[in-house]
Amino acid sequence: MPLLRTAPLQPIRDEIFHVDRILVPEGDVPRREHRVIAVMPAYNAERTLAATLADIPTGSIDEVILVDDGSTDRTVQVAREMGLTVIAHSENRGYGGNQKTCYREALARGADIVVMIHPDYQYDSRIIPHAVGIIELGICDVILGSRVRSREEAFRGGMPWWKYLANRFLTTVENLSLGQNLGDFHSGFRVYRREVLEQIPFERNSDDFVFDTQFLVQAVRLGFRLGDVPVPVRYFDEASSINFRRCIKYGMGTLGAVGEYWFDRLGVRRSPRFERRLAVEAEAGQA
Repeated sequence: MPLLRTAPLQPIRDEIFHVDRILVPEGDVPRREHRVIAVMPAYNAERTLAATLADIPTGSIDEVILVDDGSTDRTVQVAREMGLTVIAHSENRGYGGNQKTCYREALARGADIVVMIHPDYQYDSRIIPHAVGIIELGICDVILGSRVRSREEAFRGGMPWWKYLANRFLTTVENLSLGQNLGDFHSGFRVYRREVLEQIPFERNSDDFVFDTQFLVQAVRLGFRLGDVPVPVRYFDEASSINFRRCIKYGMGTLGAVGEYWFDRLGVRRSPRFERRLAVEAEAGQA
């Protein structure tokens, strides 16, 4: 019998779930030294939000921030009823634009470690404390969830074959070009140490999906340590996923980000995307 749940058919009723069930553990549970905040870039996640939250191990995070990007369903209302911290964009700013708000707010609310997970129940949120633990041990500065531990698992989780091939090609190119050894450069499950978000000038990145690639390229260029953990993934109708046409655009943007890295590294053309954020802000304050 498989351990992984399949696509949800309203497995958790919205009105009976509240975020305190995962934020406030019962009994004598040791408290962490670090403040962990989960951020959720959301768009039409009404039907999957409760299931995503319900799988988060109790006491593994201190706050959940949901940034809604102009949803047309009840995502904002449902999230507020559950007790989440909710920020609603009046209009759709794009996936990258959503994440920018997520990270600004997490830093402002004192996060030491930031977990980014989609609220569409695609990624298994049970992995959160394990990924956070690697950060807390000081082994890595960035942890990604790898969806492709094996082809069989990826396909069993519903990953389309063309998306699998695109992922394998782009991840191979990025590993070779950036000197890394990650299993999945394009995961929507990520954990960051606070210093990463403080120093990477993510505001200069795209508001579209290529934001993720640009961020990781910046992390490598600025000397942060990247690692990954396997994470079960589910593909189903309610889970967000870009179509083939946008995937092609994303792939070209990914190759462009790698090219920008090498132009900067070789001194051919310096990119402001690789200037440390704190240094840029300090210069602006002195001007």
